[in-house]
Amino acid sequence: MEQLNFTVVESTSSSPGFPPDVVPAVLLSICFVLGVPGNIAVVLLRHKWQHLSGMSHSLMLNLAFSDLLCLLTLPLWIYSLLYSWTFGLEACKVVIFLSYCSVYGSQLSVTMVSVQRYLMVVSPTKCQHLGGKRLLVVVWLVAALLSIPSYVFQQLFVYQNWSECTRLYSPSANSVAALLTESVVGFILLFVMVFAYIHISRKVKRQTNRLVTSIIVTSFILWVPYHTLNVLGIAAVSLNIRDLWDFFHKAFGITVAVTFVNSCLNPLLYAFTAVLTDATQLDELCRCYSSHSRV
Repeated sequence: MEQLNFTVVESTSSSPGFPPDVVPAVLLSICFVLGVPGNIAVVLLRHKWQHLSGMSHSLMLNLAFSDLLCLLTLPLWIYSLLYSWTFGLEACKVVIFLSYCSVYGSQLSVTMVSVQRYLMVVSPTKCQHLGGKRLLVVVWLVAALLSIPSYVFQQLFVYQNWSECTRLYSPSANSVAALLTESVVGFILLFVMVFAYIHISRKVKRQTNRLVTSIIVTSFILWVPYHTLNVLGIAAVSLNIRDLWDFFHKAFGITVAVTFVNSCLNPLLYAFTAVLTDATQLDELCRCYSSHSRV
């Protein structure tokens, strides 16, 4: 199969050497201004969650920490969208690795929250065996492992007086492998969350945790465009469709910016969704069973 006869460049800005990508920069700036204080507030107000189970407490703190780490990388990306990347290759690789690692950490945390709630409803005996610290270690190890390709392929792409921190794939088959991995992992996590949510709503109904449901639905809405675009990128490279790749390249920046909204909205969901009492109803199922099993 003939591949595209050019080095595949995956960019976060529209066209190097041309006017900066203002729309993604503005969107990322809004996410930073709203998201950083929000996630800090979630961490500082963690004592409000004492009525939650230890596992729920750990996962929500981990989610806030992941989102905060992700958002703290935004000033560098905003600057690079407006003025090009001027921080060197090593910083480029480290920042993209931290970005990916924090995003995967956030996605995995949300997925684990939905799995935990599902187990509390369908099998309370299993939720007491979930080890919080060990689970978080696994979450970050998996996140780091999935982030390695971003570090390996991230390079500086220089065009005239514009320098960009972006992924360079050569041969182009590497782009297919990288995009396919992201898409498969992303859709699997989304499927697990949707599956858990549907079964929780069927089993619990009135006691459904609206907070977790809101996080899951928000993640689904904000991430499907990104993973769908990745699929189009895979098709463009595999089928040698230059126009489709150009569309992928142009839409990539704004689509990535939209995914950062997820990290911005999570603390708002905690603050404005009056649901912690509903969350405890599920937690109490696990706590009560655990207490009775020790009698």
